[in-house]
Amino acid sequence: MTSGLIAFAGLLTLIFARVPIAFAMIIVGFVGLAMLTNPTIALGLLAQSGFDGALSYELSIIPLFVLMGNLVARSKVSEELYTACNTFVGHRKGGLAMSTITACAGFSAICGSSFATASTMARVAMPSMRKYGYDDGLATGVIAAGGTLGILIPPSVVLVLYGVMTQSHIGELFIAGIIPGILGIGLYLLAVRVTIMRNPALGPSAPRRDWSERMASLRSIWPIVALFVFVIGGIYGGLFTPTEAAGIGAACALLIALMRRQLTWPKFKQIVVETTLTTASLFALLIGATLFANLINFSGMSEQLLALVTDASLENWQVLLAILLIYLLLGCVMDSMGMILLTVPLFTPVIAGMDMSLIWFGIVVVVATEISLITPPVGLNVFVLKNVVRDVPIGKIFRGVTPFWIADVVRLLLITFLPALSLWLPAMSG
Repeated sequence: MTSGLIAFAGLLTLIFARVPIAFAMIIVGFVGLAMLTNPTIALGLLAQSGFDGALSYELSIIPLFVLMGNLVARSKVSEELYTACNTFVGHRKGGLAMSTITACAGFSAICGSSFATASTMARVAMPSMRKYGYDDGLATGVIAAGGTLGILIPPSVVLVLYGVMTQSHIGELFIAGIIPGILGIGLYLLAVRVTIMRNPALGPSAPRRDWSERMASLRSIWPIVALFVFVIGGIYGGLFTPTEAAGIGAACALLIALMRRQLTWPKFKQIVVETTLTTASLFALLIGATLFANLINFSGMSEQLLALVTDASLENWQVLLAILLIYLLLGCVMDSMGMILLTVPLFTPVIAGMDMSLIWFGIVVVVATEISLITPPVGLNVFVLKNVVRDVPIGKIFRGVTPFWIADVVRLLLITFLPALSLWLPAMSG
């Protein structure tokens, strides 16, 4: 236990010293393993982690889904998604904010990146909400919160990383994220509704659109909707594996970009470069996480933690509340990826030892880390948004996010203590 605690302390020190988390985990993992075993074994484990990561069939899903997201993001889908949502509900009080939530959900379902969703939707939705007199706090809060849906709604790269780290079935993780994702959308819409009921002036109504405009807007987004249904439906129906779905999705996204005439050769080269850089950073993170997990296993910290929980005769709900509290506290000082890589090697053996589902726990972890994206003082989605909307004070954005932070905490508690919300669809597909 002592060596494990020292490792965590060392890792946190390097992270707060602004060492990239992938390299921090590699450094701590290698040094710790060298001290617990010997340098030769540590070097062997480091080499094995890199070799397994580079040749893993499961991990080929990452560059393919990243490529799919980048292709869709450059196809101007976000504007059309927002327009389609706006034509149906924009005439209601707070309707533009609700349109933003729905458009964020649709865009993030294909893009898979919270940061890309937040920055893209800020450019699309913010001018329209300002045009009709929306409060800047509500407008920015909606965009920042809506962007967090990107790491849960499948296909999610974060769920892929969790699946690889815990040896969980990635397809089941994707399916398990659907109902919690829909629940998140519903609670965000409710948060907008409650906010507008308290102060209608925050979100005035926009002009009503006729049905011809509504149908025209739906025709423009059908390829993206079809792509999402085809990829996720194919996994759910057992037509193809998640890796095959990623390949098909990337190919279809390329066809959509070409059909929409949004893809030039320079833009395609830029997309490939961005995909390569993102994939390389994710692989580095996974190599570091694997090495650090090996260190935790060698130290025996997880087994000792499980024994401590057992000896204390704690109920499962008490352990879960403690874990949730740790995630909420870490969310105040760490980014979402750092939280996952730091805590998954420690907590998953405890969850497995308590005979609880790692598929369900993966959804709990992702929802908990979603909250960190809008939790002060870190709240990375808030800072991404601030870079786009520079004239809105950071404090105003955090205040605007508050109703959605509360909605996320409610969702986290529901998913934690009602596992069927996450496990029903995977059980049906099995």
